[in-house]
Amino acid sequence: MLLLVVVGLVLAWFAANVVDNLAALNMSVDFRFLAQPAGFDIPFRILPWNDTDSYGRALLVSFSNSLLVSAMAIVAATLLGLCLALMRLSGNPLARWVARGVMEIIRNTPQLTQIVFWYIAVLQALPQARNSFRPFAGWFLNVRGLYLPAPEPGPATLWLLVAALVMLVLAPRMRHSFTARGVPVGLAFVPALALAAACWASVASWQLPELRGFNFRGGWRIPPELLALWLGLFVYGAGFIAENIREAILGVHRGQAEAARSLGLSPWRTMSLVVLPQAVRAVIPPLTSQYLNIIKSSSLGAAVAYPEVVQIYARTVLNQSGRAIEVMTLVLGVYLVVNLMVSFTLNAWNARRHA
Repeated sequence: MLLLVVVGLVLAWFAANVVDNLAALNMSVDFRFLAQPAGFDIPFRILPWNDTDSYGRALLVSFSNSLLVSAMAIVAATLLGLCLALMRLSGNPLARWVARGVMEIIRNTPQLTQIVFWYIAVLQALPQARNSFRPFAGWFLNVRGLYLPAPEPGPATLWLLVAALVMLVLAPRMRHSFTARGVPVGLAFVPALALAAACWASVASWQLPELRGFNFRGGWRIPPELLALWLGLFVYGAGFIAENIREAILGVHRGQAEAARSLGLSPWRTMSLVVLPQAVRAVIPPLTSQYLNIIKSSSLGAAVAYPEVVQIYARTVLNQSGRAIEVMTLVLGVYLVVNLMVSFTLNAWNARRHA
């Protein structure tokens, strides 16, 4: 309690000092500029935007872009980190050395350099639209980005998607129940997979990208700025997440795996049913730190002109409005609130697992 009082007094002193200095310069802290029209375009956004919208709306739109790339990077980094960790622990020497080499390269080069490398050396070296790569049917990859088929939802698609997500969240609890009854734990995910398949089947139609003139029309377009930032965030984060997962797995007593193998479980079932569930308890705290780092590092999108919070607000809005203190306070507040929410959620989940 004493520490909180001291911190509060220090913050109050800083605030009073800022107000006094601004008053000496005939300036004041005023957030009414948020209602003023922005007058600029945001080239990529997942929320509706018009150049006549307000600065406040610009904060929401750019914040949604930051959340999008952060969520994409967290999911991809977790999956890649798990794969690298399992390769490091593999009995195959080639897999071990490949994973170790990848991890050492990733962790010992600057993240900003990696993002710029993906953008300039990889994505900007792709062919023009007419010579696009086609990794899958309806997919087109070129210097202007990645074009994907866009689903046009049917009447029941949204409800099926929500139901599938709910069942996926409930699957871990169902898995423990199935384990206690001797039922294969994989069945816990069957309802979620069935609902996801029904959601896919309920899509009314698919809008395919089509080359018209010098560019594609229709479908979803993922711009190269988003791709570069996403690759830079999740590849870099995966190098550290892999080491965290490897250490957590090594922290599980060897007798657990030996007992599982003595019962006839295969190496894969031993890892997925015995070792990994116990390793999760130890890996959540360091994993939380890596997730928070990914969210904060999304601000590096300004280096490749991805329209996230720092690029749009701490640059464009700051230059237009001249409200440096207000703008930077809002940007800092956005990252602070998001990181505190993520940290609280993961810590609460981890504490519940240990209860």
